[in-house]
Amino acid sequence: MTEPQVPAGLTQLGAPTVLPRSPAEAVLERVPNPHPGQHYLVRFTCPEFTSLCPITGQPDFAHLVMDYVPADWLVESKSLKLYLGSFRNHGAFHEACTLEIALRLRAELAPVWLRIGGYWYPRGGMPIDVFWQSGPPPEGLWLPGQEVPPYRGRG
Repeated sequence: MTEPQVPAGLTQLGAPTVLPRSPAEAVLERVPNPHPGQHYLVRFTCPEFTSLCPITGQPDFAHLVMDYVPADWLVESKSLKLYLGSFRNHGAFHEACTLEIALRLRAELAPVWLRIGGYWYPRGGMPIDVFWQSGPPPEGLWLPGQEVPPYRGRG
């Protein structure tokens, strides 16, 4: 059996990598969409997203759900994981983190459609959920709900 070949231009897939120190330093890589012109949904879920409160430096946690309809490009998943992990030491409010991710994905991929749901766990007794989408979804797209239950506390 032959070793699978890493597509040309990818620098992280199949190679040892270090977590980027910041989202600005993270490299998001992309691969060609094997079915351009077809409207289908790609979903990435990150149930253990972490960033830092920009005021206190305390950790904030979220469950992120990212849905997009690709045009010419797909995000390479390892680079996405490293990008999301780079927020671990990044200080920003929940709204800023959620929108920064959405806008970076839109800039890198130029998808037909994109949405993100940021379901943030409470600090100070109040969860903050942040939602963004690039516009209405394409007609006829099967769009499953994000189905992340609202925070109800323990017990």
